[in-house]
Amino acid sequence: MKKKNRDEEGASQGVATAEKNVSLTVNGKRHELLVGKDVNPEHTLAHTLRETLGYTGTKIACDHGSCGACTVLMDGEAVLSCMTLTVECDGKNITTIEGLENAKTRELHPLQQAFIDNTAFQCGFCTPGIILSAKAMLDKNPSPTEEEIKQELAGHYCRCGSQYLVIKAILALVGKGGDLSERAI
Repeated sequence: MKKKNRDEEGASQGVATAEKNVSLTVNGKRHELLVGKDVNPEHTLAHTLRETLGYTGTKIACDHGSCGACTVLMDGEAVLSCMTLTVECDGKNITTIEGLENAKTRELHPLQQAFIDNTAFQCGFCTPGIILSAKAMLDKNPSPTEEEIKQELAGHYCRCGSQYLVIKAILALVGKGGDLSERAI
């Protein structure tokens, strides 16, 4: 699973300072956050999404970038939100699990529906991060092999052991030839 973190993004790109707001778009909605008031410089994106903006679909498990539960999409790339500072997200587009459903019809994204149809979850705690990583993969490669799926999702840790059902769900979706381009945002 290729995930960008603050080291890869470059410390000088898109970093807000105490004199400036952090402007980010989450699930199509723009948010202006004042550094020092709305967010502190040390706040992670996961913290800001959950505690400041109310997007609780983003989960915090290990809080050290080891499990993948906090994965969100930043400008279409899977990132570990527990390892990304909010001040590094200035000007970025963030997609959380809540942003995948079709905004007009309220229908689930085909990937979310495939997880339901194939019971690709147990407790569901890790599911949002896995779905978002899978979406990033499918956006780049709409016909992955089983091995490519395993490789892409290797950084996700599911204590319930439902990984084989996740692979089955993604393969089922890919095999349907469904339109994976449906976007809620």
